Amino acid sequence: MRLAARHREMWLDLEDCGISEVRRIPSRFGSFETVRMGRGEPIVLIPGLAGGWRLLAPLARILSRRHDVVMVGLRGDHEEGGPVAGQKPLDHAFDVADVIAHLGLERPAILGVSFGAAVALEMAIEFPKSVGSLMLSGGEARFRPNLGSTILLRAMERLPLPRDSAFLNQFFNILHGRRPEPGPIVDFLAQRCWETDQGVIAGRLRGLDGFDITDRLWEIDVPTLVLGGTKDVVVPLARQRALAEGIPSSKFAMIDGAGHVGFLTHRAEFASNLGRFVRERHASYC
Repeated sequence: MRLAARHREMWLDLEDCGISEVRRIPSRFGSFETVRMGRGEPIVLIPGLAGGWRLLAPLARILSRRHDVVMVGLRGDHEEGGPVAGQKPLDHAFDVADVIAHLGLERPAILGVSFGAAVALEMAIEFPKSVGSLMLSGGEARFRPNLGSTILLRAMERLPLPRDSAFLNQFFNILHGRRPEPGPIVDFLAQRCWETDQGVIAGRLRGLDGFDITDRLWEIDVPTLVLGGTKDVVVPLARQRALAEGIPSSKFAMIDGAGHVGFLTHRAEFASNLGRFVRERHASYC
């Protein structure tokens, strides 16, 4: 892939995220990639359906200017061998809780995006002593399969999709909330997402079947921020607002023009909102 000169600087900015070491942290169900950078109040980042922690690295670099940022890989990320057992959000919540305990973090802030938001919600309910505050983007209390997700699941399960699949390229456009202009961000998103085995993606989609914690939201007893993009068509803003309204001690904020991957395309605005929320939460305990 060759980039035009006007795009090259931004591509390097996306790729060079100051990552010096990738560690594997043991848990009761295997070991998982983690990357840690920065100093300050800790924030644990949980990635979405595809792309793993590398898709969150540009956001993590900004957050690490003032925070101790830990990116956690999910089981199956960046591994060969096809489908991986245990892809329900609760399964991953066990893994993240083990990583937090292994690193000796004391009730850090948790950020979950998309599928990772479902994992973070399970964390707050099942492992409340591991969570100091909760930040969610692109998530909702109940998974609602639609025609797009059904077609995607069938394709992932039955067809070996090539990396230049026109079908998946259209899916990436949906993640932006609009048809994006060609450039480094579009290429970066596609490249990172293709690093997750399609069998793993299918397993996670299957793992979302039946996910519904609507009647358990009251159990979440930590300060919570739901941060949505106004152009998110995967989980529309109204459903993210409803999630915030169902959680005690929750606040809702939105990023104008951001789609489902606003954490990447509007990462400076996301980092500003997230950092402010963590600092306010820390100040309230001092």
